Amino acid sequence: MTRRVYSREYKREAAQLVTARGVSVAQAAKDLDVHATVLRRWVREFGSNGPNAFPGNG
Repeated sequence: MTRRVYSREYKREAAQLVTARGVSVAQAAKDLDVHATVLRRWVREFGSNGPNAFPGNG
């Protein structure tokens, strides 16, 4: 199984789906086809760092 790489923008939009729109992590993860643990990590990082979240290449 290969590891998937997501763009900064994708991660931000996924995190905002949970934080701004109030969609549950479980439902958003299912809709986006990512593991809920990964999405929770993105939400936590986005909440801590805001626009500076996800500085790497994916």
